[in-house]
Amino acid sequence: MQTVINGLLILFAPRRGWAAIAADSPSLFKVLLLHTIPFALIPALCWYYGVTVQGWSFSSEVIRLTPESALPMCVLFYLAMVAGVLFLGAMVSWMSDTYGEIGSLSSGVTLISYTASPFFLAGLLGLYPLLWLDVGLGVLVACYCIYLLYLGVPYIMKVSSERGFLYASAVFAVALVAFVGLLTATVLVWDFGPAPEYTY
Repeated sequence: MQTVINGLLILFAPRRGWAAIAADSPSLFKVLLLHTIPFALIPALCWYYGVTVQGWSFSSEVIRLTPESALPMCVLFYLAMVAGVLFLGAMVSWMSDTYGEIGSLSSGVTLISYTASPFFLAGLLGLYPLLWLDVGLGVLVACYCIYLLYLGVPYIMKVSSERGFLYASAVFAVALVAFVGLLTATVLVWDFGPAPEYTY
């Protein structure tokens, strides 16, 4: 229950949320089981429904993906989100010594998982794919996630605000590189693995 409350605080009162999470000091298992794994299901399931049932249109024609082609892509999307949280959490932990703190993997994963909360919840947009709305709100959600990262580093990694700014900037740079790598992997998977099949 506390995990859900902390997740809501992060969205609506981020300073109180980060303070509560830092005081709770959740274990890696708890963060993964109660936050990352269930929250990452939201975008995966919503986009599966949206692209197979609702579809999207660029003119008058509605385009959908076949359930058979959408399922493996949404499963990979889900696994990529969970793996991304673990990878960035490990990077946060690895960089901690540089900024004067010995951070654990659980601290890093906690920071990244809660920072990604708005992204996970924005997955609800997938229920009704609408390109201009999804892109517009996606940019706002990304900006809020970045804000949460910069705000949360001093709380979770227990560094000063000045060091926290540099620390968060380094994490943000790693996240950008990881995102580009994910896009490249997506193209490769589409070439050699599950590819979208459309139905009209």
